[in-house]
Amino acid sequence: MRRREEDEAVASWLVAAGRGDEPGAPLNTPLVPASNFVLGAGRAYARSDGTPTWAALEELVGGLEQGHAVAFASGMAAVAAVFAELGAGAMVTLPEDCYQGVSGLAEAGRRQGRWSVDRLPLEDTAAWIAAAGESDLVWIETPSNPLLVVADLAAICAAPRRPGAILAVDNTFATPLNQQPLRLGADVAVHSATKLIGGHSDLLAGVAVAKDEAGRARLAAARALAGATPGALEAYLAVRGARTLALRLERSQRTALLLAERLAAHPAIERVRYPGLASHPTHAVAAAQLAGFGSVLCFEVAGGADPADAACRRVRLIRHATSLGGVESTLERRSAVPGQEHLPAGLVRLSVGIEDPEDLWRDLARALV
Repeated sequence: MRRREEDEAVASWLVAAGRGDEPGAPLNTPLVPASNFVLGAGRAYARSDGTPTWAALEELVGGLEQGHAVAFASGMAAVAAVFAELGAGAMVTLPEDCYQGVSGLAEAGRRQGRWSVDRLPLEDTAAWIAAAGESDLVWIETPSNPLLVVADLAAICAAPRRPGAILAVDNTFATPLNQQPLRLGADVAVHSATKLIGGHSDLLAGVAVAKDEAGRARLAAARALAGATPGALEAYLAVRGARTLALRLERSQRTALLLAERLAAHPAIERVRYPGLASHPTHAVAAAQLAGFGSVLCFEVAGGADPADAACRRVRLIRHATSLGGVESTLERRSAVPGQEHLPAGLVRLSVGIEDPEDLWRDLARALV
């Protein structure tokens, strides 16, 4: 497996990684729908040994993060593999604003007596530094979902940790193009490849990237034990989709800033949350830490749930749908999602795609009447 050179641009790596280079090899990463292999060459059974298509995805994402990647059936499967490293009685620290799937996994383990859980506001860097010395798993999601809080990763990763503790970062929203947690000192970076890496809303996949080979081996063992393996087609689509990640992200985050600025001035909007706005609570950290501010923003519609729901129904170009990171723009009222009822009633999360920015703005402006 080739490693990305230190001076090799990520945009070039996205296009080149995972391709065969021997004479006669297919130019594109092949889809290998195989469960077992002819013995004698080091790969026997896919669940334990992987496939060439999985390996291409792992090479691509591992090179982006400058770590050692393991592909999974979904982002949550990758998350579960990190949690699987915890021993009985472990202490887990999570952000207050956190993906509901991770919150649900942590809460289920707490109810079963497997670990204790502490929740902290991501913007309280001092609290996270203190927690790093006491926790067995420090789980950071930055920017967070859906409030887009940006944690000071450099400060938190530099804090002393207890022996054997894991500091994991969900890097889905930022992508490795905007933020590289392993370089800042994290132990694991996790991605839902379903979202920006795949980029076309046509697959479920996850990737966990460890800082060293020993961490990769533990993640691969957890994948094999749980059977949390990616499908051949999903891995193929994730690689193909990732080829255009740099172009898609550049376009979508430029449009996201434009829309955030215009929404902030709209009379029907009470508040806009986007790390690129100077009004965002963690804008200073974001400006120092991120190479770009991302493709997701949130806005609160005045009047709460009913006007927000009406706006979501009125859009025509933007799709009223969950998830994020696709070429198409999507939006949804987040407190309508089970487990997210604590969020502001009128909060709408908008994932910005690659459509024409002015068309997107006209669609939003018509919906916000």
